[in-house]
This record gives sequence, C-alpha cells and structure tokens, in this order.
Amino acid sequence: MQARENCIFCRIVAGTARSHPVWDDGETLAFMDLNPLAEGHVLVIPKPHWENLFETPAPALGAVMDTAKRMAHAIRATIAPPGLGVYQVNGRAAGQTVFHYHVHLIPRHDGISLELHGRRRADRADLERVAVRLRAALVPPG
Repeated sequence: MQARENCIFCRIVAGTARSHPVWDDGETLAFMDLNPLAEGHVLVIPKPHWENLFETPAPALGAVMDTAKRMAHAIRATIAPPGLGVYQVNGRAAGQTVFHYHVHLIPRHDGISLELHGRRRADRADLERVAVRLRAALVPPG
C-alpha cells in the first residue's frame, strides 16, 4: 500500500513527522505514544499503510504481533508493570482515531480494565444462532 500524506503514521514512517522510535525491522515500526496512558505506552504499526484489521494482509498482521511480543518483553524487563494491555480497535465507533492499523501496548498498574464482557449471560440458543451465521460467512484464509 502507498503511504498517505494525511496519515501521521505514514509521515512517521517516512521520517517527515517526529517520533520516538523503539524498534524498526523494515516491516514494522514501534514508537512511543505521544499521549500515553502510562509510562512505556508503545504503538506498533506495519510500515505500509492499511487502515484497519480488515485491510491488513495476514503476513503484516503476523509481523506486527511479532514486534508487539518483542516490545512486551522489553516493557516487562524495564518498567515491570503488573499487567500489560494489548489493544487494537477498528473504526471510529470502536475508538480508532488514527486510521493506519496499529496495536497499543499499555503497561497497567491500576487494576482498571476495559469492559470486555457484558453483565448478563447470553441465551445459549441466541449464541448458537449467531455462531451458525458466523460459520457460514467464514472464508478460507488467504
């Protein structure tokens, strides 16, 4: 994918926007978040521009996760947080503000987490109906 002039992460990759890089392996870039939630908050991106998870090819996703794991070990070794949040969102409704695929690694010391589960148990028949629809929509990897 081509870099986009209006994308801050593409400008960081191109070296025309300032950042605080931590890792660059040619495929991915890890750098400090300018508005960190905690000390050691790192972003990991693929160097080519893809807007979100849906557009990013599987090899690039794998490269990002390999770098995320490398960065997680570095965060644990240097900052030693009791927890580490790994977050990725897609689309404005999910909270995405920079439309270049990226993963946040956020050291957590506070015990506060995102709501990842609802407060009531779902009906099993409803779960199965949705599972059937999802299975039917799956396409082979590739």
